[in-house]
Amino acid sequence: MTHVILSNLTKSFPGNPVAAVNTMNLDIPSGQLVAFLGPSGCGKTTTLKMIAGLITPTVGDITFDGASVLAVPPEKRGAVMVFQNYLLFPYMSVGQNVGFGLKMRGVEPKVIDRKVIEMLDLVKLPNIANRRPRQLSGGQQQRVALARALITEPKVLLLDEPLSNLDAHLRDEMRELILSIQRNLGVTMIFVTHDQEEAVLLANQIALIFDGVLQQYAAPDVFYRQPISERAARFFGGINFVPATRRGERLETAFGAFHVRTPGVENAPEGEVTLTIRPEQVVLNPADDENCTSGRIRSRIYVGTYTRYKIMIGDIEIEATRSGDIDHALNEGDAVRVGFPADRIWVVGRS
Repeated sequence: MTHVILSNLTKSFPGNPVAAVNTMNLDIPSGQLVAFLGPSGCGKTTTLKMIAGLITPTVGDITFDGASVLAVPPEKRGAVMVFQNYLLFPYMSVGQNVGFGLKMRGVEPKVIDRKVIEMLDLVKLPNIANRRPRQLSGGQQQRVALARALITEPKVLLLDEPLSNLDAHLRDEMRELILSIQRNLGVTMIFVTHDQEEAVLLANQIALIFDGVLQQYAAPDVFYRQPISERAARFFGGINFVPATRRGERLETAFGAFHVRTPGVENAPEGEVTLTIRPEQVVLNPADDENCTSGRIRSRIYVGTYTRYKIMIGDIEIEATRSGDIDHALNEGDAVRVGFPADRIWVVGRS
């Protein structure tokens, strides 16, 4: 297990005035599974390649267990990268692909053969060592690439969009496999994704990156409860945003004043802000009148496990969801009381 720290990590490419990665500071504890999350082109893979030693930082440092690795070549750094397109050698068998790293280190063939069998068992692909990559499905090729990386016993395992080329069923299987391997081996893992659901399902911590800049680094649930900005909230499916003025625990909006008592909100900005609350946390026809206002149902969509409502409160649209809600459904045009629980409201700066 390896403790990874990125200090003021920056990468600028010639001809581009904007840094691909800009002054990134990140502390990745030993044995954690961390996601680099963000839209395409935000610097996720560039950061991963700098950790692997495939790209040299313009500024900053990378340390493994307190020691800088900038001067350590990729093959000796102990950070192994599994690429999105697998990069298996087509002219080699599966077993030769998996054992390639050990062969380059001069390990005895008998030891390599034993390790190959162990790794293929670990990724749940026994008895395929003699096949060629072209005989495998995409999911199987991804597992072989994973086995090839793990056989070298890396200090840090780096996964670049590991599930993007797989269909939904195989993605579920690979998620379970990655989690199982990480728990069993305790290796520090960092993976790149643009899919927030994937990041939430897999990661202990998520590093949200926009435009080469680290926006927020926290546990998955924090991004839902306490997003750092409206853009971060939208990236995690937030859709309710109401202009407000904050004065301590009081939020003044166009349709009334609300109190907010969410833990940590004391660190939110004062003055002109945006009130945000997730649809599943909005209460329809609440039992009490605290933080309550009146609206009208604009649309109702039954989705199976829940019903989604769009509600007009003055000229502002709010979305709310209710589980099931078949027998006592509210209908389009109905007046409704809308509650914003004080411990579910969050406040972000005005964008």
